[in-house]
Parts: sequence; structure tokens; C-alpha cells
Amino acid sequence: MKKTLAAIALLLASIAAFAQGYPHKPIRLVAPFAPGGTSEIVARSIAQELTTQLGQTVYVENKGGGAGTIAMTDVAKSPADGYTLIIGHIGTLAVNPFAMVNQPYDVNRDFVPVALLARVPNLFVVNAERVPAKDLKEFIALAKSKPGELNYGSAGNGSAGHLAFEYLKMVTGTDIVHVPYRGTGPQLQDLLGGRLDATSAGTPALLPHIKSGKLRAIAVGTPDRIAALPDTATAAEQLGIADFETTQWYGIIAPAGTPREIVLKLNTEINKALRSSHVTQRYASDNLSVSIGTADDFGAFIRKEQDRWEKVVKKSGMKIE
Repeated sequence: MKKTLAAIALLLASIAAFAQGYPHKPIRLVAPFAPGGTSEIVARSIAQELTTQLGQTVYVENKGGGAGTIAMTDVAKSPADGYTLIIGHIGTLAVNPFAMVNQPYDVNRDFVPVALLARVPNLFVVNAERVPAKDLKEFIALAKSKPGELNYGSAGNGSAGHLAFEYLKMVTGTDIVHVPYRGTGPQLQDLLGGRLDATSAGTPALLPHIKSGKLRAIAVGTPDRIAALPDTATAAEQLGIADFETTQWYGIIAPAGTPREIVLKLNTEINKALRSSHVTQRYASDNLSVSIGTADDFGAFIRKEQDRWEKVVKKSGMKIE
């Protein structure tokens, strides 16, 4: 018994010593999508600040494909030593577990939460010339008067925009046709060209076209209105459903088994980085909101989001092959 206790004490001491010397080499932060999206903005902003704080390079590696599963599979199999991290988001952590066919890992078993980084307001918009609706209430009324005739585009099956619109359809009982694309850019091109009626996506991609008058914002998916569009009511306001929310979000996770001391150190440093002027200004320019909290807070948040989106996935019959 004494030998067992001594061995445990020695192990704990060695883990603590290892954490104190962490990091002593570069850290890989994987962004599970192609360059140019919001995940890369978030990843590079935080990586730059962490590099300064930790005295070691935190470099971003883009690894797209498979709705994020290629990168997630890679990181799940990486050493749990704090030197490989990945940006997780609403899709990879809260949707794919229920929509993905034969997912090669278990999000809750094979990863540990480190820190929530950002929330991204998403909008419901329509083509201003093609759709006469001025707000969400009018759009829903129009959809109910013409079941199956209106359509919406998304960045693909299981994307945040797909989820948002299926959630809207679920709570309003509307029949609006989904047209999936391979990314936000292609579907936005068709929306602007008048080949689609509507979409839901993050503010960075949509705001320039709202300002130009080509798109009309009919609702905000966040709990509160946003500064960039103060006159656009939230979906919750218009639907009369207090907890209706379709906010996109991003956070950092690590392979399961990563020492708790390292997770806590990373969480502390990430929260410090999120308070820096560099990150807050970068986020503000893209209408992202900073999220500060513990690793356990992030874990609870992921579970809550999984509960929310599991219902939507099952109701819509969403499948990602």
C-alpha cells in the first residue's frame, strides 16, 4: 500500500514538474478547415498572442476536409502532451457527433476542453430583390404561404448555416428547401446572383453585402442585438422564443489524457490573450465576441450545445457522409 501511494505521489510530482517546464518547444494549433475562414482568424489571433506570452512559437496548421474530421482524427491520435491543440467549433463538437456517419473518434472521450475563444453572431438574410420580406416574421409568413417554394443556401451539410435554418424550420413548422454548397463563398455568389432566396451565415461574410443593399438582414441569431446592425431584431424577439439562438462559436481542445496542470496553464494564458488589445481589436473588426471562462466552463458549454443541436439533427434527418 505504501509503495502504491509512493508511486502515485512520484507520478503526480513528475506531472507537476513537467507542467512547470511547459512549454519548451513549439505548439501546433490545428485549424480544421481551409484557409480564409473565421476559424483561421480566431486561430491566428490567439496563436500570435500566445507566442509572445509563452516564449515559444504557437503555429497554426490548416488541415481541412471531411467537415473537420480529418483534422480531428489526426489530433485525437497525437501525443497528449500539450504540444498539439485544435480549434473546435459548433460543427465538430456539437453537430458531427450526431450527424456524422461512422465518425472515427468520440468527441467526449477522445478530447478535453481547454478554453472557449469566441462567439460569432450569425444572421438570417435574404436577397433584397428576390424576397420582399422586411423581417423574420414576414419571411416566415411568406414561407408558410408558399410551402416548398422558397430555398436557402448553406456552406454544406452540417454547416452552421444549415443548422441555423433547420432549427428555424423546426420551431416555425415551415417548408424551405435546403441547397448545400461546398463553402460559404459559392453559396453566397448564388445568393447575390438571385439564384437563392436566403441564407444564414456569420457576420464577417454577410455585412459588406448588407451594407451594399444586395442582401437584407431579417434577424440576428444571437440572444441580443449586435452593434453592427442595431435595428435588426433577434430571431428570439421576433419568434417569441426566449432561448432561440444560433450563435457560432470556437474554442480550443486537446487530446484526452493531456495533464490537467497543462490544461489549466493553457486556459490561464488563453484568457490572458483574449483580454489583450490585439485580440479584442481583431475580434471587434469582425464582430466576434470574446469568451472568458475556465476549462470546466467550456466543457459544460459543449454539453449544453450538444443537447440543443442533437434535437435539431434528429428532427431534420441531417446526415454527413
